Amino acid sequence: MGVTLSTPAARQHNLGSAAAGSPALPIPPGSVSQSSLRYDPEQLARQYRGRWDLVLGRLFQLITPFLGLLAWVFWDRWRGVEQKHRPQHAIRLREILTQLGPTAIKIGQALSTRPDLVSPLFLEELAKLQDELPPFENAVAFALIESEIGQPTDKIFREISSEPIAAASLGQVYQAYLHTGEKVAVKVQRPDLIGRISLDMYIIRSLAAWAKRTFRRIRSDLVGIVDEFAGRLYEEMDYTQEGRNAERFLELYRHPSIYAPKIYWEYTRTKVLTMEWIDGIKLTQLDKITAAGLDGRHLIEIGVNCSLKQLLEHGFFHADPHPGNLLAMYDGRLAYIDFGMMSTIQPHQRYGLIKAIVHLVNRDFVALAQDYVDLEFLDPDTDLTPIIPALEAVFAEALGSSVAELNFKSITDRLSGVMYDFPFRVPAYYALIIRSLLTLEGIAIGLDPNFKVLSVAYPYVAQRLLTDPAPELRTSLRELLFNQGQFRWNRLENLLRNAANSEDFDLQGSLEKAVEFIFSERGAFLRERLVDVLFSSSGNGTSDGLAHLQRLWELLSRNPTFQPLQLLPIVAKVAAKPEAQQLGRQLASRWLQRSAARLIRDLLLPDVEKPSSPSSRNGIPGPSASERTAQLPLTA
Repeated sequence: MGVTLSTPAARQHNLGSAAAGSPALPIPPGSVSQSSLRYDPEQLARQYRGRWDLVLGRLFQLITPFLGLLAWVFWDRWRGVEQKHRPQHAIRLREILTQLGPTAIKIGQALSTRPDLVSPLFLEELAKLQDELPPFENAVAFALIESEIGQPTDKIFREISSEPIAAASLGQVYQAYLHTGEKVAVKVQRPDLIGRISLDMYIIRSLAAWAKRTFRRIRSDLVGIVDEFAGRLYEEMDYTQEGRNAERFLELYRHPSIYAPKIYWEYTRTKVLTMEWIDGIKLTQLDKITAAGLDGRHLIEIGVNCSLKQLLEHGFFHADPHPGNLLAMYDGRLAYIDFGMMSTIQPHQRYGLIKAIVHLVNRDFVALAQDYVDLEFLDPDTDLTPIIPALEAVFAEALGSSVAELNFKSITDRLSGVMYDFPFRVPAYYALIIRSLLTLEGIAIGLDPNFKVLSVAYPYVAQRLLTDPAPELRTSLRELLFNQGQFRWNRLENLLRNAANSEDFDLQGSLEKAVEFIFSERGAFLRERLVDVLFSSSGNGTSDGLAHLQRLWELLSRNPTFQPLQLLPIVAKVAAKPEAQQLGRQLASRWLQRSAARLIRDLLLPDVEKPSSPSSRNGIPGPSASERTAQLPLTA
């Protein structure tokens, strides 16, 4: 039942009180103002350098409870009861992180999605940090709403819930109704947030810099990773930025299966966010998803494809897709509801990741090692000689399986050992990508233990390679299809099969682009090889290239969107180009040569029986044994 909250107590409540369960800290004069929410480590250093009372006091608060927990664990281990008390240890860790405040809670949330670092028992307990946090006082929240919006609550809302619906690390959410009838979620920021997080980030950054200087085995850019995390955290504290992120997200990834809530800007400020209320089910609540008649696997496939578009197409991605931020709507759509922590990946990094996938498929470990240089994992002057066989050893087992047998975590686990043994450093942007993908895979496996993210991802990569006109991806496609000058038909067939499984694959448009590309200046390399490819022969004198072309035509014809007559206008257009006419003459000449050779052979050797392929069907030769065994490793 809703209540109105315009009360004198709410208006007069001291907004400087600490969040529930968190020790209060004095905020020094000149601390970062809420109106300038941009992370500036130099400003923080000037602000806190020399303030030993604050820094050492907070450091003592951070360290003391962990020392107590470690002492408890060692004592239980010495007595032989550690395993029995591990559930209590996990509960205590969650309580410590909750008491230490928003920064510690954010770190705990990140760990809750890392099964490679944390045991299942602790994962289950840390997962409660996503949405089972103690709320702060309602009077504080209501007074903050009124001070931010500048109106009494009864003028803003027709009614609002008497208690928060959920409490998170940075704020808590109420359900309300506007006077115009819309059902909304009202997110209110915790008090004292900026001062507490600023001091914590100064301490953590200082510790990261000290560890980097002290321990030579640490090659990752710890300070850069902290700065990336802190920058996103500061953006998350600005609710107007979150509103802009939500609108940009919906604009970029608008799709019938994807939804993001509407932002009500009239009632949104830096510390208060008012947005459309979304009725839905968390993706971790499998029983409720099933009871609602929804397909959990399909929902996670939607999420995987949306994440791939975020990472590899537009470069604006959700860096915190934990279960509390994704909802299954009752009409089958997937809703994203929290846009505080978003990040970007630059075009050269996006194309670099796709190039690395292609080099991995091709087992080109020399090029893969260079990809790590281009992606800023290795310095340009790094000696790659010992790294190349190490990468080959890591991926040898993985490449012997299909994608259906792999998961993203297994690959990152294998890579972590190589990165530790050699001078790799993890760029800050990559750490957020890994976190995002591992979180998504964890949700997927929770819905379906047999789900493999890479199995769903490869069709998207295939359609990007076939349709994206970017020069970087044209080069990657050429590397994938040609091996030492030989055209690999099985690769093209598998790309088409996989791309057809991507709902964004436009076959007709792709064919039109392909025709235009072949007869453009950039397609010269393909025209130079096309004649040899089409008239390549097997030992029986038949043309393997033409047989493959027939199989490709069959494959295309099975696609309901394939309309060959619609290609005639584009074919007529390119036919007038000198490049097309020259190619036509070359094809005709080679065909005449082949026909003449066949005629002479038939006249001089009429009794020689031509062997036929054992796998021929309906007169169309099937793939050879080598082609059948050389299937693309990364296929579903």
